[in-house]
Amino acid sequence: MHRIKVVNEVTELVPILRAVDSPVKLKLLQRLSESWLTTEDVLREFGKEGTHALLFFERLKLVDTRWVAREGRKTPDKSFHSYYSTININTTAPLAEVSEVLAIASMGDKEYARLEQKIFDSVGEAGRFFNDIAEELGMSPTRLKGLVKRSDKLEYRGHRVERFHGPTAA
Repeated sequence: MHRIKVVNEVTELVPILRAVDSPVKLKLLQRLSESWLTTEDVLREFGKEGTHALLFFERLKLVDTRWVAREGRKTPDKSFHSYYSTININTTAPLAEVSEVLAIASMGDKEYARLEQKIFDSVGEAGRFFNDIAEELGMSPTRLKGLVKRSDKLEYRGHRVERFHGPTAA
C-alpha cells in the first residue's frame, strides 16, 4: 500500500530527521520498508540499538504493526513494517524557525538531555499547558515544540505537554 506522510508544520521535521540520524536507524528503516520484522528479528539483526529505534519509530507512527503466528509458538509475535512510502514536505516558515528546528534535530545528545530534563521537570506528573512551559523556560514555541517532538520522555497532546508513559519512556 502506498501511504504519504504529509509534513505541514516545520517542527514535524525534527522526528523525521531524528529517525535517520544514525546508521542503525537508517538501515532499520530501509529494512522495514522491504519486509515485516518482529522485535526478535530486529534484535538479532540490529542489536539493542535497533530495538530502541523500533520503539522510537512506533511512537512516531512511522511503522505499521500486525500480529503474525510463527511455527512452534503458542502466541503470535508483533511485526513491524514501514507505514509510509513517501514524505511530502509542504510547509513555509521563517528562516529563524527552520534554523531552530534544524539545530534541535542535530543538537548533541548531552546538550539535548539537559534541555529535555528541564522540560520534563517543568511538566510534572499531570502535564502542563504548552505556553506556560515556554514562558517559564524562556523558549520560543517553535523551540519547545521541536524539543518535545525529539523526546522519548515527552509528548505534545493538544495544547499540553505531558510525560510519555509508553515503552520508550525512561
